[in-house]
Amino acid sequence: MLRTAIRFIVYDKAKSTGALFGVIISIFLIGQQVGIFIFLTNMMSNLVDHIDTDIWVIDNRSTNVNALGQIDSRYLREVAAIKGVAQAYPLVIAGGAAKFQDGSSGGVSLVGSQAPGFTGGPWGVSPQTVQQLINDNAVTTEYYDRKLLGNISPGSTFEINGKRVYVAFQTRGARGFGASYVFTTVERARYLGSFPQDKLSAILIKAAPGTDPAALARSISTHMYGVQAWTRRDFSRATVNTVLASSGIATSVGTLIIFAVLAGAVIIGLTLYSAANDRIRDYATLKAIGATNRYVRNLILMQAMIFATSGYLIGILLMESFRLGIANAGVMFSYSPVMYLSFAVVTILISMTGAIAAINRITKVEPASVFRG
Repeated sequence: MLRTAIRFIVYDKAKSTGALFGVIISIFLIGQQVGIFIFLTNMMSNLVDHIDTDIWVIDNRSTNVNALGQIDSRYLREVAAIKGVAQAYPLVIAGGAAKFQDGSSGGVSLVGSQAPGFTGGPWGVSPQTVQQLINDNAVTTEYYDRKLLGNISPGSTFEINGKRVYVAFQTRGARGFGASYVFTTVERARYLGSFPQDKLSAILIKAAPGTDPAALARSISTHMYGVQAWTRRDFSRATVNTVLASSGIATSVGTLIIFAVLAGAVIIGLTLYSAANDRIRDYATLKAIGATNRYVRNLILMQAMIFATSGYLIGILLMESFRLGIANAGVMFSYSPVMYLSFAVVTILISMTGAIAAINRITKVEPASVFRG
């Protein structure tokens, strides 16, 4: 049957090419949208995911790391004294208006953490390099956001809220959702962002060995008024869910994926139906010499499976090329093995769905029609 299916495909190269391209375009568009969605959701929770702590203590109204309220700094000592807390670190996040030497300007998000450990960022940088933030007026900027930040480079100076700073070094991939992260010390973040001296944005906790972070977080939330403690994983999920619920990103991406699936199914369906119509006498001949409807149905499904397999392999290559290409611009994401499997399943469903119209047409053909003029 495989040999016969290949002969049918090769016989009409134009239609076969059209069906193959339908699969390729569909799976590529699906993979592209899923990749962008992964990148955006990673950016939403980037700060939570990359800070090496077990628990975040924030105000009890916030569910989004990109929009934290303020809590009393006295909570830091209170939290540090709780049994099961190994270390507690302050974190200050403040907005800032940056102005650059080329005359451009842009918004930044100041992230201040405690020196010399700098638990709270930046990440992906050697400990020796991070210590440069101790120097007067030192901050970081993001390499991949440099076009938005006046094409700034290490050693350059600029202003944040009218106060001069200089770029000690640049991060790579430490990007925020909506505003570029600028890391510095807690004290400098307060000064640059006019953040109250007696307030914090969050308290970062490292649990003591043998302590269950989830249980510790519940205990803090229960016994401390006005704050909420989250495990890192839960806070990351809450941030993504909050942003998706308010932004419409999920709806937009989901709609595009649905249209890509439908477009692929329609293209394959129309192509296979047209090819079946053109070769109606061939299928009738097969039935006249003893082929059953089941055999003919499987023959068409085999053709669809060949299109699905070939289209999937080519589509994956294009997706990987796309992923590696935009990574150079800082749009970095990766597909998990489960996603590759999901793409394969979707490709097969698209192809099998597209084959239904052709199957319905051919199974209704009478074998005797081959003998009619």
